[in-house]
Amino acid sequence: MKNLLPVLLISIAWTGISYSQQGQLIVKSGDKGLHLDHTVVAKEGFFSIGRSYNVHPKHLASYNDLDINKGLNIGQTIHIPLTDTNFSQQAGKGIPVYYRVGDKEGLMKVSNANNGVKLQSLRDWNKLPNDNIKAGSRLIVGFLVPGEAVAVSNPSKEEIKKVSEEKPVAKTEPVVEKPVVKKEDAPDKQIIKEEIKKTDTPEQKPVVKEEPKRTQPVPVKQQVTASMSGQGYFKAHFDQQVKQQPVSKTETVTSGIFRTSYGLPDAKYYMLTDGVVPGTIIRIINPENNRTIYAKVLGEMSGIRQNKGLDIRISEAAAITLGITDMEKFILKMNY
Repeated sequence: MKNLLPVLLISIAWTGISYSQQGQLIVKSGDKGLHLDHTVVAKEGFFSIGRSYNVHPKHLASYNDLDINKGLNIGQTIHIPLTDTNFSQQAGKGIPVYYRVGDKEGLMKVSNANNGVKLQSLRDWNKLPNDNIKAGSRLIVGFLVPGEAVAVSNPSKEEIKKVSEEKPVAKTEPVVEKPVVKKEDAPDKQIIKEEIKKTDTPEQKPVVKEEPKRTQPVPVKQQVTASMSGQGYFKAHFDQQVKQQPVSKTETVTSGIFRTSYGLPDAKYYMLTDGVVPGTIIRIINPENNRTIYAKVLGEMSGIRQNKGLDIRISEAAAITLGITDMEKFILKMNY
């Protein structure tokens, strides 16, 4: 048993597999979709629980029809929504989420009850020799992607054996193409260098540079109207982009901001994210008020400690136009 302990600790550190104070994570289904049940313990609130499960505290309160200003009670059970931000059914990385098999349920019915997860994934994750499953058994149907480490409880002998047998999978870095900078978008090249550098070293104060002079300045009233309407400078670029490649991805993401001296007067909005070719235009929606903007991807944000727990960062001008009030972390929808 002593020999297994170091292996267990190393495997848990690498894979991110852990267990909450509630034990195994069991998926539940309700009117609002899939969720987990969490029992509140001492010193827990919306923000600490939200960080653990990678859910914005406002969304957590709204999902449970609770007032975020009134706090939570010890022993109270709340639902943790499982969304594409904190729940993955594609790659086998994260904290396993289990489904308890009911009477007369086959593998197909389990799949249909859990967002149509692929049958082959169910077979691989659970090491099933065939599609015969027993009522009352627990099957992994996806993985929780937490914002911070969830408290660890004592795993069973079977779980220790399973974790110790797992082998690391080599991580492949995505290949990112360099952006093609058009003449009309010349300021973007300067923004890419300036903003990525500031994201790497957030302690540095931003260097404010003068806006390039224009021969025919746009009236202030027209600038504000363009900015607040959400159409923005890159709206036309997005329309041209979807003609060549139709919209195929829609995601709910956790976002922060980065500061820049550009954007609000001329309605040019920018963003940082991983796995998307720089120069791509993405439509971003604030689900709280349905305001929409179109932002250009400047570069990636991986490998930077300050970006932990965030999927994207948007420029300050974009956040203002979207009506964002919480400038540290907030939920957005994007498609491209």
